[in-house]
Amino acid sequence: MAFALRSISLPSRHHASEAEVQEDLHSLEISISSSITIDTMCDGLRRLGDIYSVVEEIIQLPSTQVCSSQQRKMLDGEAECSLQLLDLCNTMQAIFVELKAIIQELQVALRKGEDATIQARIHSYTRLVMKAGKHFKKTTKKATSHKMDCRVVSLLTKAREMTVSLLESTVHLLSKEIEVPKQSLVSKAFNKKKVVVCEENLQDLECRMGDLESGAGHLFRRLIQSRVSLLNILSL
Repeated sequence: MAFALRSISLPSRHHASEAEVQEDLHSLEISISSSITIDTMCDGLRRLGDIYSVVEEIIQLPSTQVCSSQQRKMLDGEAECSLQLLDLCNTMQAIFVELKAIIQELQVALRKGEDATIQARIHSYTRLVMKAGKHFKKTTKKATSHKMDCRVVSLLTKAREMTVSLLESTVHLLSKEIEVPKQSLVSKAFNKKKVVVCEENLQDLECRMGDLESGAGHLFRRLIQSRVSLLNILSL
């Protein structure tokens, strides 16, 4: 208990400025555009979650106030979009679950040396991707105004656009693993000369899927916290 009391007296940590958040978003954008890999996506999801955590801090600052009806209207728009982002994250989690099921069925097929009945799984996966595509279109809507006289709206808008871009790139990347005939794991799985290599690839992909799920979960939690803070200032 004494230690806890001493810790309270420590200086408060540095609060990031809007400029620093903008810089972080720009750095993340460059990183993703230069290398689209599963590892890059995993890192990007976690970095984006951390950015939302900082945005939440900025939202909670006493200096963050809704001063005009126009600002309130823009923030209301971002609050609606934040709910769509949460729906999108839920769809992404469903995609990860379905893809892991496909991977596991392929692993069983490789061990047994027989074909796998995975077409239904792939069909289900494709439907989820299409559902995600609809979410992408909804969440790419711009804010009510682009004059951005409200700094919080500017940060939320750019973070939202980066979130959609990152998740969309992740879906496209994973779809290539499953659906492109000459390069997919599905087509390689039953080439006897490459069974060992393919099994290693499947194990590696399954492991990285866990990293993607973890990163997406981290982002989801930060999105919820950011939305709660946003709704709180709108209720004042």
